[in-house]
Amino acid sequence: MTHRVIQFSTGNVGREALRMIIERPDLELVGVHAASPEKQGRDAAELCGLDAPTRVKATGNLDELLALDADCVVFTAQAETRPEEALVDLCALLRSGLDVVATSFVWLVNPRTADAWIVDPLTHACRFGKSSLYVNGIDPGYSGDTLALAALSLAGTAERVVVQEVFDYADYDDGNFTGATFGFGANADAEPVLMALPGVVTSAWGGSVRLLAEAIGVELDEVRDRWETWATPTAIDCVMMRVEPGGVAAVRFAAEGIRDGVPVIVVEHVNRLTPAAAPDWPYPPPGRAGVHRVLIEGNPGIEINSHVGLGEISETHAGVVATAARVVNAIDAVRAAPPGILGVTDLPAGYAGRVMG
Repeated sequence: MTHRVIQFSTGNVGREALRMIIERPDLELVGVHAASPEKQGRDAAELCGLDAPTRVKATGNLDELLALDADCVVFTAQAETRPEEALVDLCALLRSGLDVVATSFVWLVNPRTADAWIVDPLTHACRFGKSSLYVNGIDPGYSGDTLALAALSLAGTAERVVVQEVFDYADYDDGNFTGATFGFGANADAEPVLMALPGVVTSAWGGSVRLLAEAIGVELDEVRDRWETWATPTAIDCVMMRVEPGGVAAVRFAAEGIRDGVPVIVVEHVNRLTPAAAPDWPYPPPGRAGVHRVLIEGNPGIEINSHVGLGEISETHAGVVATAARVVNAIDAVRAAPPGILGVTDLPAGYAGRVMG
């Protein structure tokens, strides 16, 4: 069966999703949403770097998209910094009967533990439209659910689970969002950035912590944030930005599931700008710019290192591609699922859609 698909947003992840939709024979692109006036009216192929025109033009008009008789929307619009506005769009799509797969609203990676302010209106929209919503990505998402659950399936017992993204973001051209959100380049003594505010890390990654706690049968006392920065003593130049001496060039943060005062489930990021930053913090394996890693202390002890990006594609760009693929590949499974907000455990294990070479 061919699914008629709308791509909602054409940012870093959206461009990759758009390309996948156009190139896959089991998906038919019928609409594209672009917020930027500079993108509106342009052919979808042009927006994602393909040569052959699709005759599908980008629009900023939501009503035009709702009239297209589509089946599913790939929603990659930035929501974390503009949740109220994005929530209105997402509810309208779901109420119209469209299934949605999304990389935005990372709070819903584990919908059973998400806050009512987002779950309630989306649940109502799904009921009204008899539609389904699935949110995932590579991190939050894959590393803290599919990869971690696979590792746990090999454990006879597990006393502690650590999930890590350890990545050098130096060649990631996203200073306006990732750079600003993480505080890269800011003076180490400046006011806390968004990610450093109390509860922000837990809101995004705490769902993964609770998912794994449920999987191993641990009742947590609390889930709390941890946040650290590393300031460079010398200037660092990279694709993302120039960091002057005294500026933040690495961050390390985590959502920690605590039992009896001890972190027993940790979902952690270590992100730096160039290998020179934060030399005492964990690195990926030699020869790699990044890793998604799961460590299990138990019987037996387990370590799984997962890499994206082989050959000429950089690992940071590969992470963007993989984030898009994570939801595009879920379209078949989400279309077949009952209405409602879905988590990864509601879909078939190892879902992959119809990936074509």
